[in-house]
Amino acid sequence: MKKMKTGIIGCGNISSIYLTNLKKSPVIEVVAVADLIMERAEARATEFSIENVYTVDEMLNNEEIELILNLTVPGSHALTNIAALQAGKHVYGEKPFTVSLEDGRKVLELAEEKGLYVGCSPDTFMGSGIQTSIHAIASGLIGTPVSATAFFMGDGPESWHPDPEFFYASGGGPMLDMGPYYLTALVKILGPIRRISASTGIQIPDRVIGSGPKQGQKLQVQTPTHLAGTIDFENGVIGTMIASFDIRAGSNLPLIEIHGTAGTLQVPDPNFFNGDVKLRKHGSEEWEIVQPVFTSEQNERGLGINQMVEAIRNQAPAEASGQLGYHVLEAMHAFERSSLEGRHVILESTLHDPKVEQVVAE
Repeated sequence: MKKMKTGIIGCGNISSIYLTNLKKSPVIEVVAVADLIMERAEARATEFSIENVYTVDEMLNNEEIELILNLTVPGSHALTNIAALQAGKHVYGEKPFTVSLEDGRKVLELAEEKGLYVGCSPDTFMGSGIQTSIHAIASGLIGTPVSATAFFMGDGPESWHPDPEFFYASGGGPMLDMGPYYLTALVKILGPIRRISASTGIQIPDRVIGSGPKQGQKLQVQTPTHLAGTIDFENGVIGTMIASFDIRAGSNLPLIEIHGTAGTLQVPDPNFFNGDVKLRKHGSEEWEIVQPVFTSEQNERGLGINQMVEAIRNQAPAEASGQLGYHVLEAMHAFERSSLEGRHVILESTLHDPKVEQVVAE
C-alpha cells in the first residue's frame, strides 16, 4: 500500500512521540512540519530527518499532502481542522476535539460536506489495557455491568510545567486536559452517554508557577479545577467521575473500575496503552490479573491516525473518529453546564459502535 503523505502542524512537546512512532508507520509518510515558531519546526525536522519545513499556509496549499496531523494548542484545534478540511485534506488532531461545541459541530459538518475524514485522539483505547477490559466484559467475566467509577485526582501541572497558564484558562482545567482519556475509555467500554449531572468549582484559586523562567509568577484561574458528577450511560450503567487539580496530597482511589453482577474490573491508566487489567470475582477477596488480548507498549500514540488512514483506503469507519471526539467533548461540557444550570444535562450526540457490546443493566 502506498503511504499517505502527511504534514504535521504544531511542533511542541507531543510532536516528538508522534514522529518517533510514525517513522515506523506502514501507511503514513511524514513529509513536512510546520509551526508558528519556525525555529521549533526546523528543530523537529532536523531531529527526525524531515525534508520540508513549511509555513502553515504553504503546507495547506501543497497538493501532495493528503493528511494533516493537528498538534496545535487546544484553542487552535478547530481553526486548524477547518483550514485543513477546506484545503481538501483529511485531518487528525490531538484532544480535545475542539474547545467549543459549536466549533466541533462545524468541523463535523464540514468533513461530511467535503467527504473527508476527521479523527481525534486519544487513541490509548486501542492498546491492550482498554481492549482487554472490553473483551473481559464482553466475555461475561463481571456479569452484567451496573456501575462505573473514574477518578483523576491531582494537584495541577503548575509545579512542573514551564508554561501552565493555558491549563487554567477557559478551555483548560482537568476535564478538558485529562477528561478525554477517562471518558473515551468509559465510552469505548460501556457505550455512549445519555445524561450527566455534576457540581464544579475552583477550590484552590491561588496558583504559583513552580519551575522554568516564570517560576514564582502567580496564575489566574479562570476555569473549574474540581468537577464531580454522575454519568448515566445509554445501556443503564451509572457512573461516577471526579476530575480535579485540587487534590494536593494525592489519592488512593482507583483510576477506573467497572462493577458488574458477577465481579469488578479494574481498568489500567487510560493515559497509557498498556497496564494490568485486574478482576475480582463475586465472593472472592483476591484480585487476579486478566490475560491481555495482545501486548502493547506504554506509549504508542499514532495508532489512531494509522487506523484512520487504513479506514480511508477501505472506506470504513475510523476508530478514533471525530464523532467519538465530539461525543466526549459534549460530555465534558455537560459537567460544567449541569453545575451552572442546576439540572441534568441530556446529551444530544450519540455513537454507534458495533464493537462495544452494550448490555442493559439489570
